[in-house]
Amino acid sequence: MDELFDVHTHFMPPRLLRRVWAYFDEQGPLIGRPWPILYRGSDAERVELLRSFGVRHFTALAYAHRPGMAVALNEWTLDFAARTPGCLPSATFFPEPDVLAHVDAAIAAGARVFKVHLQVGGFDPREPMLAPVWDRLAAAAVPVVVHAGSGPVANGFTGPGPFGEVLRRHPGLLAIVAHLGAPEFEGFLDLAGEHPGVHLDTTMVFTEFFGGPPASLLPRIRALGLAGRILLGSDFPNIPYPYTHQIDSLRRLDFGEAWLRAVCWENAARLFGVEKMS
Repeated sequence: MDELFDVHTHFMPPRLLRRVWAYFDEQGPLIGRPWPILYRGSDAERVELLRSFGVRHFTALAYAHRPGMAVALNEWTLDFAARTPGCLPSATFFPEPDVLAHVDAAIAAGARVFKVHLQVGGFDPREPMLAPVWDRLAAAAVPVVVHAGSGPVANGFTGPGPFGEVLRRHPGLLAIVAHLGAPEFEGFLDLAGEHPGVHLDTTMVFTEFFGGPPASLLPRIRALGLAGRILLGSDFPNIPYPYTHQIDSLRRLDFGEAWLRAVCWENAARLFGVEKMS
């Protein structure tokens, strides 16, 4: 593919990123297996690597896992996007007092995508103080990337049930479910079928390291991709294999060039209102 739009990449404050890498290096309890991160180096070096792979637009997904983090993270990620061509202004939030004010401030500063991680954050997306946040994101048509699947380790707030209730209460929400909802692929595909604002990203799915859904679900994945609802994601730089392996894994599905082009560029470009670059 000549041009890629990757909706699931991570750029974070250096101190936080070092902690994330240390967690992977130590095979923390949510990892449980060797996970050698392939792409380290400076922010500038990693941006240039993405561009060398053909990535023209990407995100700087950081996620708050406790109270008091979101404001500083948003300041950093929004500043990073402002000085990094091709990076979508990205933000996060956590259920805490003034969370709606934090989200409003990020949107006013230009945030075009949010990220929440229900597994790492360990919070219930149905938390009442988040209800006005989901409404605000829906009204502003700002998508949110949600790690809602139970992989690699479930907690009481992962799986299609809790986030499915959020979608039913806030039907206009634009959501991008990370990792195709692994391992509850079928449940999240069902949610995508029920809610037109639900998208799924391909992050790590179908790679040799990660695997993918059963073959019986592939026709639904093909149809959703052509319908604009599946987007390319990678988890760069926190991946243990070459970036291009994700693209090769999607190509091996043999869904055709139209599907691959839709997933790797057109669907995200349409969702975020981005024009083709060449």
